[in-house]
Amino acid sequence: MVVRMKVAVVGLGVEGINAVKSLLNHGYEVYASDINENINLKQDKNLEIDLGFHNFNKIEKADAVVLSPSLWNTKVFQKFKADKKILSDIVTDHRPLFTIGVTGTNGKTTTTMMIYDILKKAGLKVLTGGNAGGGFKGYTEVILDATSTDYDILLVEVCDMTLAFCQNAFDFDLIVVTNIGRDHLEFHKSFENYTESLKHFVMGKPVVLNQKNEKFGRLINKKSNVNYFTEIPYKINLFGKYNLENAAAAAKTAEILKIPEKIIKNALKEFMVLPGRSATLNLPSSRIVVGKTDNADATAAVLDEVEFPVIILGTPRKGEICRFDIFREVSKTNSKIIAIFPGLDDTLEDARNILEEENYKGEVFILTDVDDVVKFALKCSEKYSNIFIGGNGQQKIIEITNSLKETVSAK
Repeated sequence: MVVRMKVAVVGLGVEGINAVKSLLNHGYEVYASDINENINLKQDKNLEIDLGFHNFNKIEKADAVVLSPSLWNTKVFQKFKADKKILSDIVTDHRPLFTIGVTGTNGKTTTTMMIYDILKKAGLKVLTGGNAGGGFKGYTEVILDATSTDYDILLVEVCDMTLAFCQNAFDFDLIVVTNIGRDHLEFHKSFENYTESLKHFVMGKPVVLNQKNEKFGRLINKKSNVNYFTEIPYKINLFGKYNLENAAAAAKTAEILKIPEKIIKNALKEFMVLPGRSATLNLPSSRIVVGKTDNADATAAVLDEVEFPVIILGTPRKGEICRFDIFREVSKTNSKIIAIFPGLDDTLEDARNILEEENYKGEVFILTDVDDVVKFALKCSEKYSNIFIGGNGQQKIIEITNSLKETVSAK
């Protein structure tokens, strides 16, 4: 008789739910809990769920614990960390692998996948994954996948809100910081707190760092080997100078790993846009640029490229106060039209109020759904040369992109 290892998953946000799915798929028994009673989790014969409370007796009886990154520093759960009952301390096949962490404010997923493509073209077997909220299957999936195949390198995208969690879960040999900006300040409380957490995360490791963040580099230079990047000097298939920076980060990483320059250059030139990231649709008389730009820095990077008479943005969640700075950013532009749609939450009134407070002089339109956005963008393309669609709501932005591509190709 096969005895299954039982794992307790505490906290059922995006990362926790994906951890449950991964554990079940890998043959574990799971106890899952969250104080939120409104969690939608598919039933399974090997899954026991408590909603509205945590049963500490069941958690303590589990063989291992997966703690949600949002609960990582919560005092009540420190015992499980001290007792080395965290899953990554028990299932450890991933730890001997040469491990690269990719973090920063913007460009993490694109840079991660650029590095992956280069290493793959160099003949290396690479295990890639990361933050479930960023489009991967979650950190637990990475840890479990390492048990089934022999890999040369582990490549992990690290969300800035999970730095402490990942520092415990993985043994990083090299860390890439794409850029350092202002996002998730509701979590960090201040930009200074974020940079302090990041400093602790990278300290003592070789670091690939954006030259624009040289001030941060000076803070860590005595204890970390800092390798700067700027932009690659050749064209790639992606829109914007910021993607030339992402490519440069990937190239510098590969250079440190002694990948031949020819392989690096060919991989980056052949790299194609990822779903939900920046894509360009060229119409007969206009261009539509679409991409997730869920904070003010990411939005500013796109708007610095070219003047967009029409800007269409998805709104953030109610509590994500710093992400509403996107609307302050676009109000500074000379755009004639700003249209908003419910990206992550229906916070349209909040966004419109900010545009009014900032004395935006153009027209403001409220769009209701993906179809509405697509129709509005195509209508505007008949009159205006450049249209940008972005903001929050990655899944909706992917749907908008796909619908626009279908419509354009059908014409």
